[in-house]
Amino acid sequence: MDALLLSRLQFAFTIAYHIIFPSFTIGLASFLVVLEAVWLATGRQAFLNLYRFWLKIFALSFGMGVVSGVVMSYEFGTNWSAFSARTAPVLGPLLAFEVLTAFFLEASFLGVMLFGWKKVGRKLHFTATAIVAFGTLVSAFWIISANSWMQHPVSFTIDPRGRMIAVDWLKVIFNPTFPSRYVHMVLAAYLTTALVVGAASAFQLLRDNKQPESKIALRMAIGMFAVVAPLQLIVGDISGKIAEQVQPAKIAAVEGLWDSRTEQPFHILAWPDRNIQGNRWDISVPKLDTEAHVDGLKAFPRADQPPAALIFYTFRIMVGLGLAMIGLGVWGLIAWRFGGPERSKLYLLAATAMGPAGFVAVICGWITAEVGRQPYIVYGVMRTAEAVSPIRAGQAAASLTGFLTIYAIVFSVGVLYILRLMAEGPAAVLVEPHGTPSAPGSPLGQGLDGASS
Repeated sequence: MDALLLSRLQFAFTIAYHIIFPSFTIGLASFLVVLEAVWLATGRQAFLNLYRFWLKIFALSFGMGVVSGVVMSYEFGTNWSAFSARTAPVLGPLLAFEVLTAFFLEASFLGVMLFGWKKVGRKLHFTATAIVAFGTLVSAFWIISANSWMQHPVSFTIDPRGRMIAVDWLKVIFNPTFPSRYVHMVLAAYLTTALVVGAASAFQLLRDNKQPESKIALRMAIGMFAVVAPLQLIVGDISGKIAEQVQPAKIAAVEGLWDSRTEQPFHILAWPDRNIQGNRWDISVPKLDTEAHVDGLKAFPRADQPPAALIFYTFRIMVGLGLAMIGLGVWGLIAWRFGGPERSKLYLLAATAMGPAGFVAVICGWITAEVGRQPYIVYGVMRTAEAVSPIRAGQAAASLTGFLTIYAIVFSVGVLYILRLMAEGPAAVLVEPHGTPSAPGSPLGQGLDGASS
C-alpha cells in the first residue's frame, strides 16, 4: 500500500462515483427536451407533469455531479502533480474549454429551467432546456477528447523541461480514437437514462397500471432500448477495432489471449493469470474471423502488460448487460404490440430490476478503458508510476479515508433522496403550483398510451 496504489484507489473511487451522475444527466437533459417539445406541440398535461417530475431529479443529479467532479480537479494537484506538470500544456486547455463552453452554459440556463416559469415565455423556457442539454453534450465532448488523447497521444512534442506541447490542436482534439469513443459514451448515457426512467415508470405501474405519465415514460424508454442498445453494440465494436490498432495489449487482455497467432479462439470465460502468462482455465469457442494476426500478451514485456483478469471480466459484464438491454427492448416491443407492457407484471419486474444496469455497464466500460492502458497514464509516453506526487503513503491513506467517509454520508443521502423522489412518481406533481405555465391551446393529440389527455 504505497502512495502510488493509494492514489490510484482514491482517484478510481472518486471517478467511479462521479461518472454515475454525468452518465445520467447527459441523457436526462435530452429526455427533458423531448418532453417539453412534445408538450408544446400537443398540449398534453401528462408530458408537462413528466417534465416537472424529472426536472427535479435532473437538478439534484447535476449538482451532485458538479461537486464530485470538482474533487477530481483538486486531485490532479494533490496526488498527481507530476502528471499535471508534464501534460498541462495539452490537457489544461481542453479542460478549460470544457468549463468555458459547457459548464457555464449549463449552470446559467439551468436557473431558467428551474425558476423561469413565471419570468419567461414557453418558447424561451424550451430554448433554455435545449441549451442545457446541448451543454451536457459539449461537456462530454471535451472530457472524452482529453481522455482520448491520453489513450492515444498524437501531435505533440516534449520541450527541454519534459512538458508535452501540442503541435496541431485539431489533431489533438480529434485524435483517431475520439469519434467512436464519444459516440459510445453518449449512447451509454442515453441508455443509462432510459433504464432509470423505465425502472421508475415500471415501479409505478406495478402499483397502478393505469397511470398515464408512467405508461408514456415506459414506452419512451422501450423505444430507446430497442433502437440505441443495438446501435451501441455496433459502435462499441468499431471502437474496439480502433483500440486494437493503437492499444493491442489492451485488446489482448480483454480477449484473454497470450500467444500471438492467426487463429485465436474466443474465450467466453477464463481465468487469466499474469504470473503464469496464460489462462488457468477457459471456456472457449472457435473465432469466426481467422484472417487477421493477433498479438497475444506474451508479445509485450511483462512490465507493459495490463492487469488481464480485471479488464477481461469488466468487459464481459459490460457486453452482457448490453445484450440484456437489447433483450429488454425486444421484449418491450412485443409486449407493446400485444396489449401493452404495463399489463405484464413479469416485464415490469424485469424493467425495474434493470434500472441500475446502465451505471454498472458505464463503470465497467471505464475500468476496461482506463485499467487497460496500464502501466501508462499517457499511453506509451508516461507511466503511471512517474505521474504520482511526492507524498507519503500515510498522507494518501488519510485523504482516501476522508473521501470514503464523506462520500458515504453526503452522496449516499443525495442518492437516497433521488430514489425517494422517483418512488413518489409523477403523480406527486399533478397539483399544478402557482406560476407553472398552462398548456398551449393546441388540440390535444393522441399520446403514446393511446388515450386522450
